[in-house]
Formats: sequence, C-alpha cells, structure tokens
Amino acid sequence: MTNYLKLPTWADKENIFAVVETPRGSCCKLEFDKKLRVFTLSKALMAGLTYPYDWGFIPSTLADDGDPLDVLVIHDGATYPGTVLRCRPIGILKVLQVTERKKKRNDRVVAVPRHSFFAGDLPDVRNLPATAIKQLEKFFDATNALKDKKLEFLGWHGPVRAMKLINRCRL
Repeated sequence: MTNYLKLPTWADKENIFAVVETPRGSCCKLEFDKKLRVFTLSKALMAGLTYPYDWGFIPSTLADDGDPLDVLVIHDGATYPGTVLRCRPIGILKVLQVTERKKKRNDRVVAVPRHSFFAGDLPDVRNLPATAIKQLEKFFDATNALKDKKLEFLGWHGPVRAMKLINRCRL
C-alpha cells in the first residue's frame, strides 16, 4: 500500500495534499498506521456523533504533537479513507490539549478542495458563520469527552497563518 505519510506536502503554490483518514459522516475515527500502511480504527465516537467533514492529515509534515499535521476538509461530499485531495488552506484552529500529565499543542488546519462547489470560494475560515465555528469547537470537544483530556481553543486564524504552520511543520 502507498505510504501516505511520504506524499508531497504541496500540490502546487496554493494547494496542499490532504489525506482523508475519516470521511464525513463516519461515527468512528480512523487513522493511518505508519507501520502497517493501512487505515485502522482509532476510536468509536459517542452515540449519535459523526464527523461533519472529511478529516485527515497533511503528508510529509510533523506537528508539535508528534503526528502529521491534522486537516479538516470542508466540502459537501464525503470521500473514503485514503482519498488524496488537492486543497487550499483557509485557516487554522489553534488548540491546546491538556491532560493530567502535560499540555501540548494540537492545531488543526482547515482547507477546501480545489474543486468544491460548496466551499471553493471560501477565502478564510473566519468567514464561516459564528454558529458553524461554535459547532466545530463543540464537535472537537465531544470527540474527547470520554477521554482524560481537555481541549482549550486558542483562536481561529486565516490562510496566511495556516501556510506558515504548514511550512514550519514540513519535513
């Protein structure tokens, strides 16, 4: 199987590659296992909770939490694990993950596919309605509700900060 972790980060000057791990509508979180090179079950979500958009990672990056940089792909379709999307970064949600033992950053890049009818012209994540922003924060909180960790949201930032973060985390 393809080693998705080693794909290029950037597709071109404006678009990144995003590897989908968990498709929109899934009630389970999937992740790419770098040793097995397959998608495995990471955890089941609470009853009734599903991913609002495709979730995955940006290849050839290493974030502060030791994993590839997370990416939430906002669009109206649902794909499947292993789909590689050409996306334009539109912002980031800065997140501090807190457990009893430590605090670590776990920021999320937000992107839109290059060919999206739904969100293709969305220039900046901060242009989403306030209710959509709040719903995404509540979703991220809920995905960790049964674990011994808490998320602190440090703010939403636009595409310039997203590109800087991606380039800083690039291997």
